[in-house]
Amino acid sequence: MKLKKDTIKYLPLTAEFYSQVIKLANSVHGDGYLDKKKVVEWTNKGIVNDINCSYVALLDDQLVGFRSTYSAKQWQIDQWCSPELWQVDSHKCCYFKCNTVDEKYRGLGIGKQLLQHAIKAAQQQGAQAGISHLWKQSPNNSAVAYFSKCGGKLIKSHPDKWNEESKQGYNCILCGHDCHCEAAEMIIHFNILKS
Repeated sequence: MKLKKDTIKYLPLTAEFYSQVIKLANSVHGDGYLDKKKVVEWTNKGIVNDINCSYVALLDDQLVGFRSTYSAKQWQIDQWCSPELWQVDSHKCCYFKCNTVDEKYRGLGIGKQLLQHAIKAAQQQGAQAGISHLWKQSPNNSAVAYFSKCGGKLIKSHPDKWNEESKQGYNCILCGHDCHCEAAEMIIHFNILKS
């Protein structure tokens, strides 16, 4: 499929898109991945000073992708994070929570554009870098490949990152309710990106 770049509209993720975001997320990542409570929480964590770091991609008013991003200082560093390896103050790091593109529209640069919009907004909020956990079992390891092409550097691999969520109702599309997928903790330092 070939689309003109200006055919896709990128807008901040707001309540009017929640139902479409939930539907797309659960179809791509597995049932129970996202619900109304979570999407509200995720979106609110990305808004600081009226700047929203989370975006949707629309084609003819149909949602074809979204990116949820947490603003710096709006997310919890946990056992799956290695801030001692980030080479930047952890309070200056946003968190790229989720990037999802409808299967029919992958390979068109939508994921990259969503990330670029999120980075620009995060920089306006004062972030200097962004952390993410990429799904290494994505088809052809495409999640890690795309993030690497966008400037991401591998920090550390984390087996069983989503195992607890799978026991709480998340149904991984590969593992079911006992997820053993591996996460690649990665970082993008914004100062090295080309404008």
